[in-house]
Amino acid sequence: MKLIIIGGGPAGLLAAISAASNHEKIDITILEKMNMLGKKLLITGKGRCNITSDIDISEFISNIPGNGKFLYSAFKNFTNLDIIKLLNNQGVETKVERGNRVFPLSDKSQDVLNALVKKAQKLNIKIKTNSRVIKILKNNDEVIGVMLETGEKIIADKVILATGGNTYKATGSNGEGYELARNLGHTITKIKPSLVPLVASKKDNCISLQGLSLKNVSIKLVDTEKDKIIYEDFGEMIFTHFGVSGPTILSSSAYLVRYKNIENLMKENKIKLYIDLKPALSEEKLDKRIIRDFEESKNKQFKHSLNNLLPSKMIDYIIQKSNIEPNKKVNEITKEERNNLVKLIKKIEITVKNFRPLDEGIITAGGINIKEINSTTMESKIVKGLYFAGEIIDVDAYTGGFNLQIAYSTGYTAGLLK
Repeated sequence: MKLIIIGGGPAGLLAAISAASNHEKIDITILEKMNMLGKKLLITGKGRCNITSDIDISEFISNIPGNGKFLYSAFKNFTNLDIIKLLNNQGVETKVERGNRVFPLSDKSQDVLNALVKKAQKLNIKIKTNSRVIKILKNNDEVIGVMLETGEKIIADKVILATGGNTYKATGSNGEGYELARNLGHTITKIKPSLVPLVASKKDNCISLQGLSLKNVSIKLVDTEKDKIIYEDFGEMIFTHFGVSGPTILSSSAYLVRYKNIENLMKENKIKLYIDLKPALSEEKLDKRIIRDFEESKNKQFKHSLNNLLPSKMIDYIIQKSNIEPNKKVNEITKEERNNLVKLIKKIEITVKNFRPLDEGIITAGGINIKEINSTTMESKIVKGLYFAGEIIDVDAYTGGFNLQIAYSTGYTAGLLK
């Protein structure tokens, strides 16, 4: 049996490793259009590679807002423990960090990529870089091979399409795989960026806070038209020149991007981000804390009284939003003004106007319609012998290693060639 895998990222590599490990007398070739494998893998986790999550595999689906239930069989076939074991056996030690995130002990994504490539090479898998596939060949709705950009035709019994999504184009994920599938009769759902920063209204003046990173804050994204909480989280975020980013914000976008009528709601200023700077304190306890700080600073001006309460870069922003005169003596601040300050710190309001562009998304929401894929095998329901793996499928997850696990698990399942 001859197998062609289009795409040499984590999904394609796991598909190859799976096929070689589960089938005798199989000829496997990975065709990668870039000059090397796994370019996008190298930039994940800021170059450290958040390999997977340490939570129980049964909890993964709840972290995948984009069609998570479709992945039940794939996760059963190849778990987070399986990828860790595979890497450990290749000499890559791992560690667990905050938020159950699993990283290589070396903090180098290159070590993860090298381990997967070496495993593939040990299994005699052929790897051809600079090999762009422009067409998947079929006969009577059954795969018979592929055609390269050079015009060369390669005959194959099975083809696995694992070209990734449409983000980080410089790494090769430019959406070409969607066209290969569409030309075979597959439907591509609407492509949107996911795990992407959010653009704030200019009136919220996030640019004044650019570069400020907040830890241990809670966020809520709210549809004010329905007074409905779309997403809430606790952790880190960062202000940018255009709005907000960071782990909690990126994860929120994975949910927001699939929210009904989201574009119109954003245009109408009806999507609000609320940030609680002191989630561990109730309003009453925060008020008492501020009273204590004011007691210690009673002869100071208001603008000099918040140093122990807030990051220095946020003080001017909070003073402006509080409508308390900056030069006002602390002992002259009224109870009503103080109460308003408490409510502000507990609920900073930012209007979300848009998502950042597609190429700034860590992953792509949308892709091959899951209704056209057999979830237990990853085989096409339209073309026999064609399988899909990874981000090209219409599935997407929060940050924390879940999207890479989707790549491993769907790749491994496709490689079973059932």
